[in-house]
Amino acid sequence: MASIFTKIVNGEIPCYKVAETDEFLAFLDVNPNSKGHTLCIPKKEVDKIFDLDETTYNGLMRFSRKVALAIEKTIPCKRVGISVIGLEVPHVHVHLIPLHSMEDARFTTKTSLTKEEFIAIAKAINNNL
Repeated sequence: MASIFTKIVNGEIPCYKVAETDEFLAFLDVNPNSKGHTLCIPKKEVDKIFDLDETTYNGLMRFSRKVALAIEKTIPCKRVGISVIGLEVPHVHVHLIPLHSMEDARFTTKTSLTKEEFIAIAKAINNNL
């Protein structure tokens, strides 16, 4: 059964797209730890990050770095944190989280945004790629 992320890749579920290549997709997390929290995924559905072939793994990290640098240009923050947990969705995903404090990295406090805010943030990050 296709993961929710595969359904996003296939256009079955909408997302706030930040960046896309033939192999990877970045979109805003709809339940963000902080404003600008972005997920980077390989389009190919693989459950665990270390099960990716080396080329895809390295490509995902290069893609995530590019997106993180754009987030830093867009969202005022101390730094962009990276986290790979993967327990929520069985599809490799890299969390890029604008950090203001350690609390932003703990997945315990969430930020609420309007649809208009999500759209504006996704567009702003994309403009800084």
